[in-house]
Amino acid sequence: MDSCVEEMLHSYIGEGLGGVRFVGICGMGGMGKTTLAHEIYRRISGNFEARSFIANIREETKNQGLVSLQKQLLSNILMESEIYIGDVCEGINVIRNTLCNKNVFIILDDVDGDEQLEALARKNDWFGPGSRIIVTSRDRHLLIRCGVDYIYTAKELNNDDALRLFSWRAFHKPHSEENYVNLSKDFVNYAKGLPLALKVLGSSLFAKGKNEWESALYKLKKEPNRKILDILLISFDGLTNSEKELFLDIACFFKGKNKDCIRDILESFCCYLDYNISVLMDKSLITINDHGTLWMHDLLQDMGQEIIRRESPKEPGGRSRLWIYDDVIHVLKNNTGTEVVEGIMLNMPIQEVEHLSAEVFSKMKILRLLIIGNMILPKGFIYGTVKVPKVPIRGNVQLPKDLSYLSDELRIIEWHGYPFKSMPTSFQPNKLVELKMHYSHIIQLWKGIMILDALKLMDLSDSQYLIEIPDLSGSPKLKQLILRHCTRLYKIHTSVGDLKQLIRLDLNGCKCLKILPHKISLEALEIFDLSGCSRLNKFPEIEGNMSRLPILCLNKTAIKDLPLSVEHLTGLIELDLRDCKNLSSLSNACCCLMSLKILTLSGCSKLDTLPKNLGNIEGLEELDVSGTAITGLPLSVVHLKNLKILSLRRCVGLSSKSFNKLFSFPLMQQKRSPDPMGKLEFSLQGLWSLTKLDLSYCNIQMIPDVLGSLSSLEELNLKGNNFVYLPESIIQLSNLGVLYLGGCTQLKMLPKLPLNMGLIHAPGCTSLETLSFSPEYDFGPGINLLNCVKLSYNQGKGDLLSTILRHCIITRCYNPNWFTYLTIPGSEIPNWFRHQNVGGSVNLQVPSHLLLNSKFLGITVCAVYIFHQYHPLHQMIYTVDLYFSIKINGDTSIGMPISLSEEFGKIESYHLWLEYFPITYFRSPWKEELDANEFTQIGVTFEISGPSSEVTKCGARLIFKEEIEDLKQTKPRSSSYTLTPYYKDDDLGDSEKDTKIKKSRDDEPPHPKWTEHPNLIENWIGNSCIQGEGDSDCE
Repeated sequence: MDSCVEEMLHSYIGEGLGGVRFVGICGMGGMGKTTLAHEIYRRISGNFEARSFIANIREETKNQGLVSLQKQLLSNILMESEIYIGDVCEGINVIRNTLCNKNVFIILDDVDGDEQLEALARKNDWFGPGSRIIVTSRDRHLLIRCGVDYIYTAKELNNDDALRLFSWRAFHKPHSEENYVNLSKDFVNYAKGLPLALKVLGSSLFAKGKNEWESALYKLKKEPNRKILDILLISFDGLTNSEKELFLDIACFFKGKNKDCIRDILESFCCYLDYNISVLMDKSLITINDHGTLWMHDLLQDMGQEIIRRESPKEPGGRSRLWIYDDVIHVLKNNTGTEVVEGIMLNMPIQEVEHLSAEVFSKMKILRLLIIGNMILPKGFIYGTVKVPKVPIRGNVQLPKDLSYLSDELRIIEWHGYPFKSMPTSFQPNKLVELKMHYSHIIQLWKGIMILDALKLMDLSDSQYLIEIPDLSGSPKLKQLILRHCTRLYKIHTSVGDLKQLIRLDLNGCKCLKILPHKISLEALEIFDLSGCSRLNKFPEIEGNMSRLPILCLNKTAIKDLPLSVEHLTGLIELDLRDCKNLSSLSNACCCLMSLKILTLSGCSKLDTLPKNLGNIEGLEELDVSGTAITGLPLSVVHLKNLKILSLRRCVGLSSKSFNKLFSFPLMQQKRSPDPMGKLEFSLQGLWSLTKLDLSYCNIQMIPDVLGSLSSLEELNLKGNNFVYLPESIIQLSNLGVLYLGGCTQLKMLPKLPLNMGLIHAPGCTSLETLSFSPEYDFGPGINLLNCVKLSYNQGKGDLLSTILRHCIITRCYNPNWFTYLTIPGSEIPNWFRHQNVGGSVNLQVPSHLLLNSKFLGITVCAVYIFHQYHPLHQMIYTVDLYFSIKINGDTSIGMPISLSEEFGKIESYHLWLEYFPITYFRSPWKEELDANEFTQIGVTFEISGPSSEVTKCGARLIFKEEIEDLKQTKPRSSSYTLTPYYKDDDLGDSEKDTKIKKSRDDEPPHPKWTEHPNLIENWIGNSCIQGEGDSDCE
């Protein structure tokens, strides 16, 4: 309450400011509007020349009239007991003339009509400067209509405040008694922060025994509290009939649904949908969140459902709406449904099967909503590491024979697992808006043409027995036709091609589909998905304008080519032809698609050329021809000025010669060039925008120098190729952040790379011997040299890599979200790690005051791991993860998995993995686990998942600011420095002195070239730690 009062005083009332201000407080009944107004009145009313609080205006208007309220206002302000007013008009004049020069504070509580404000406080000029008028109301729009300046929406109490309020009423103290804590929380949870409910429920339980509390809670679930209900009903009683019906539909069926998704249904129920929704919102009976979800307070929903229950307390079949499982089953099994039933919603547990009569719906003549949901297994799911095959679907509602009757008044039928082959022959649902029957047994919906003027959506997804769709020419308003995974569907009726309002045509996964309409003219179409229609070999001709279609999904179809009429798709942004194995050429008509941004042709193994005019698509941003048979790109690609992503992955037809031609664009000789790297300026025009280039697994034996001209390139993937060297021009790629070189087994040397690199990923480069990094190289957060067993650290090279690692962590100072790691061959934990142990865990005991000191920056961890047996990637059931955790006094502060694999061949040696974590990575509130007068236990644990893998050794070291002060001053070329520990042995506990270092005595001999790398490790760690000090240390 205090926070709400403060917010009102500072942000809404503006006490002390000049002018007259009207402030509204709105919200649903029982939300505490009056209580808030009372508290504000108590705090500040004495600061005004005169004041008045008029309560219960809604009731007083009915009982005493407006003149009585005008007299009360004037009596409070003038402090006179006898005020004469003949009628409302005279009262208005008296109030205006009397108060126009007075500084007054007035609260008008529970206003529900415009005439009340017009009689008591119509305009600002009725009151003197500095006056404040607060109006509480359930109707937000009333406040807006009457010109209220500022409107505050009363909020639900949070859990702590709600429990405190409830406890004051139930126990007369601010907290619950020990034996009632859980029950108190149950009641608070029921109230959902509504102050009225908390007060009423708490008061009703005062001095009651535990058994009575439990009984009262059970009763609430069956029957709402009458006092709460009566207050909430006030808003409902003020609605018109159509507004009431809409409210009840939402309370029973549509709470939590997206308004736009059910708009068509609601409009079929209600002629004034938008207006009625606005009324319900203004009266705080419903809300619509930012995602468009219809919502209402749980107690308002209970109120609406109680209204329905009261229609027929004993027999559910006499109620207009049925949604409770037991009630619905009772009505259906006993055939007690009557002509008053308008809606049924049944969500059945998966294990239940109900056998019903064929005449079960025969008495329900005005049934307008039928929803029967079955919980079923999807088309396939993963249990552990095993993929479970599709489970045969069987509807949970079983009838002995075909359904005899369904109401023609139905607007929505949603019956998942519908058990019949067709709809009832007598069924003529000309008001039907939505038909949803997932996993149905439908073979054919109906024969001939059925007039369904209102039908907007038909969804028969996963109906395995469906063979064809009937003539839909009688459904001209159909917007969505969804037939996903109808695996026996082979034909779409020609009438579908002429549905002018059709927005979505979804045939994804219809693997037997062969026949589409020969021509389509779907001018409203926005979604057209034919993915996975593996027998469809011909795409229809397009007639007319289909400019609204942004995405065309044809992946995994048998289409051989596209018709010339595809050029009519003038609004197409994405064309997906992935894995079209029969596609041998791409129509030149595609080059007329000026809006196209994404073209995906990956996996089209017969496609060997691209259209010469591909460059005409000047807006193209992504081109993926991975796994095709192309040998090059057309020269017109230079006109692709906006191309950002180009993937040629596994285009094995790109020999070194053809790859060279790939970038054989016009050159211009520069006789005098200030560029010290060369005198040629490459005119790559469109490729200047390229940010991501994938040339992995292309069997490339040489990378041309022209690669360095791709000045915008940020990510370069060269994995799995056979080149020996990278061109020196790569250093010109100033924006390059990520370089993938994994599996380049012939690569012997890396040249100087661009500054500010973010990641070098080079596992499996088994021939790599030399790294040629510049001393000033500003390396990013990741180095992966897994299985680079030939890399030698002779004099100078080690210094260079040490410098790289130093800069790596300095860079992280500017990019604290980057993940920093180092993976290299090695079998020993460097001596620099003061705490070492054999196996996968090491413990540190440290005086807590050191960790609380601002000079503590973080922790560095290291592990040695080995794969004892080779498991090719395709044989591995799951990814191997190296998982580590850091626990402070037993509570996990950091935990993270690191994926490992033998993707690029057998890992033949031990490897080191290192990581530095600044304290900003520790999970809050880690400091609360510390005791400044005691020692703190820090446990570092490594676990590795996967076959025949093991962590053999590990180490850790705490990092303090003083340890790296000298490091920050170290010159980049320096290769000799040491780090002096900030904390000495005297700071450690006795047990820690004995066990602070337990070096491994593993019998396995260390790798000959990776025994210890103090320079490399110490530089890497030192730079990692610098970033933890904040921006001031990065300048």
